[in-house]
Amino acid sequence: MRGYILRRCLLALVQSLVVLVAVFAVGALLPGDTADVLRGELGTPEQVTALRRQLGLDEPAWPRFWHWLGRLLTGDPGRSLTTGLPVADDIGRRIGVTLLLGVPALVLVTVLAPLLGTFCGLREGSRADRALNAATVLLHAVPEFVLALLLVASVSLAAGLLPATAVGMDAAGLLRQPSVLLLPVVVLTARHLCDLARQIRAGVASERHGPVAAHLRLLGVRERTVVLGHVLPNALGPAAQQYARCVEGLLGGAVLVEAVFGFRGLGDGFVEAVQNRDLPLVQTYALLFTGTAVVVNLAGDLIAHRLAPRRELAR
Repeated sequence: MRGYILRRCLLALVQSLVVLVAVFAVGALLPGDTADVLRGELGTPEQVTALRRQLGLDEPAWPRFWHWLGRLLTGDPGRSLTTGLPVADDIGRRIGVTLLLGVPALVLVTVLAPLLGTFCGLREGSRADRALNAATVLLHAVPEFVLALLLVASVSLAAGLLPATAVGMDAAGLLRQPSVLLLPVVVLTARHLCDLARQIRAGVASERHGPVAAHLRLLGVRERTVVLGHVLPNALGPAAQQYARCVEGLLGGAVLVEAVFGFRGLGDGFVEAVQNRDLPLVQTYALLFTGTAVVVNLAGDLIAHRLAPRRELAR
């Protein structure tokens, strides 16, 4: 186990470095830079050149990257080229908004997916099982931003039941008006809930009719003990890895959801940094997203091995 964790951590470091290099290379190859964005069409070439020199953009690209990476190793991701504020301050100001969206969605997925998946898996072919499969197919056919727009049009604009946007609201404002969070949380939860519930349902149905469960029943073991002691642990093992991908998906989905509902979270900040060619900010966001993906996937693999050790870690 220790060797496995060590290999995964080393792989995570390599993955993170590759992502940072790729993000910086793409950003450096894009036409224009932060100085062009700040000056826009009104700035004279002399003003743009002076601003580029002031921001340090007149230096070669790769030395700037390695300088930023060296500062990052000391815990300082630098300052935003657009605002001049520390990158950590920008992320700290936005992370609360994203957590207010992501944490409730994650809690709902964590609680409801095992309940729905187990219930349908133990009642394979029932109406509830068929309804879950139909909902999964439907939600996969509807992109998240389309679902968000449909909910805004029907629930907010037509019925007037819930606020349509959170424009201008920070984390404190969202806590004072939590009704703004309902629609985006529903959008973030829907697809991931169905994906994970279907994964658990398939695992429960497979293990319930498997040879081990049949042998336990022949030995006189009660059905409840078979389900709790064998079926669920072996069904939840692979689902732990799917759960890790759900956490990644919540981060990716937050970019679209925040754009539709006007939230000033990490997704909105990342898009804004890309538009401004603010490479220190873009690189820090990329590192944050990559690090989160690596950590949750490692945790998912370890949980899967703990629940069903004979299926994992051989790889």
